[in-house]
Amino acid sequence: METVGNQNAAPGPRPTRIAVIGGGFSGVMTAVNLARLARRPLHVKVINDRRPTGRGVAYGMRRPEHLLNVAARNMSAFRDEPDHFLQWLRTRSDFDAVPEIELRERFIPRMVYGDYLRSIMLHYLQAASGLTAVKTEFVTGEAKDIELAGETAVVHLADSTTVEADRVVLATGNEAPAELPGAEALAGHPAWVGDPWQPWEQRLPDQNGCIVVLGTGLTTVDAIISLRSLGWMGSIHAISRHGWFPHAHFRGIEYPDFPPPDVDLAKLGLEKLVALVQDHCARLHERNANPAIIVDKMRPYTQRIWSNLKREERLAFAGKYAARWNVSRHRIAPELHAQITSSQLTGQLQVHAAAIERVEAAGPRVVVHFGEGRSQAGDLVINATGPSSRLSASHSVLLQNLLRRGLIAPDELDMGVRVDPDHTVVTADGQRSRQFLALGPLLRGTLWETIAVPELRGQAMRVAETLLDRPSLPGVETPVMMEYMI
Repeated sequence: METVGNQNAAPGPRPTRIAVIGGGFSGVMTAVNLARLARRPLHVKVINDRRPTGRGVAYGMRRPEHLLNVAARNMSAFRDEPDHFLQWLRTRSDFDAVPEIELRERFIPRMVYGDYLRSIMLHYLQAASGLTAVKTEFVTGEAKDIELAGETAVVHLADSTTVEADRVVLATGNEAPAELPGAEALAGHPAWVGDPWQPWEQRLPDQNGCIVVLGTGLTTVDAIISLRSLGWMGSIHAISRHGWFPHAHFRGIEYPDFPPPDVDLAKLGLEKLVALVQDHCARLHERNANPAIIVDKMRPYTQRIWSNLKREERLAFAGKYAARWNVSRHRIAPELHAQITSSQLTGQLQVHAAAIERVEAAGPRVVVHFGEGRSQAGDLVINATGPSSRLSASHSVLLQNLLRRGLIAPDELDMGVRVDPDHTVVTADGQRSRQFLALGPLLRGTLWETIAVPELRGQAMRVAETLLDRPSLPGVETPVMMEYMI
């Protein structure tokens, strides 16, 4: 257990005890914002397992070829300091001489961004010791359960130790991929990678082998880029329902026609909204411009649109339009997109657009069965189908225990935890929790867009404000409406 903060604070009332479960961006930035804003005693414990606190899954990979999916100019961890990341980059010799206009548009390695978050964590929490009575501890361990003892939440860790808190922040991040039919029999199979974030590079087949990647999203891009960087020359098969890879970032054109000035996008409903978007995409096609401009133009309104859709409309969007939205919305660096395209052009990468039906062992290999009776055997098969999107089917022992106790409840789509606009959890009996708050991917069903830094930095600030009983600061993103620069 590592402790930072003021260890010699004058005696006084017992500090409010806050447990933050999760040491990725959301959890750490919640603790940092508490230290920045607090004017009363706090004792914050950040509980984290597996990866170094501050890096999380997204920024814990030690591979320089994995790049951020957003340009440096919009990656500040602080909404109220938009150039903070750019200024931090200038402290490093490898970026010191890069022209400003180039640095702002550069896609920085994710491992470097992990360094940035670690430096923020240490600097701001340690700096706070001379300004407030905030004390922060980093607890290495896996939270398995939480019980209430009166007004106190008792967090049970896997090693049987406990942490007591007055308030608990759930910042557990993305779920592991959903189980595929047949995968339960593959546990321990040398050719099966059920969690794409676990090290698998040491298990590569020889250069005549075959690797099958399930999914064509951002994690699959990471896998292919790593294989190219490692010089692996075998065949790669990527299988997903639509076979669509994320689009590349691009430099757009001015398009003031969308949204129309007399139209409130959030009140249109799904059918009229889709018709409007399709109309303007067609207009951009006629001008030889990228229709993804419309996706960018919608971003300030996305969460308000989502919150105003009826449940049936949200389900229809998730089933019919989400895949197309995601490839346009969650774009990748142009240089990475070029590498994916090159792998396809050379024939090393083959893409199959079909539903994955089941996976099964075949001796030392794993066979993937997909649409219309087809199959592909792999010497290594990686499940990169994306995070599981059903809270009730969560692999997290902690979340399942909280559901069982009624301390949290699914949102109306079962995509995540039900919360109020200030991030306070709503319990199974419909009451505002006295102890629990949540942020990040756990709010997907409530906010839809809730995984990228431009969204999470505002959430971390709002959670800190809620914990401190402060109103939201002017100019800071709220869970309903945010501004973006792409």
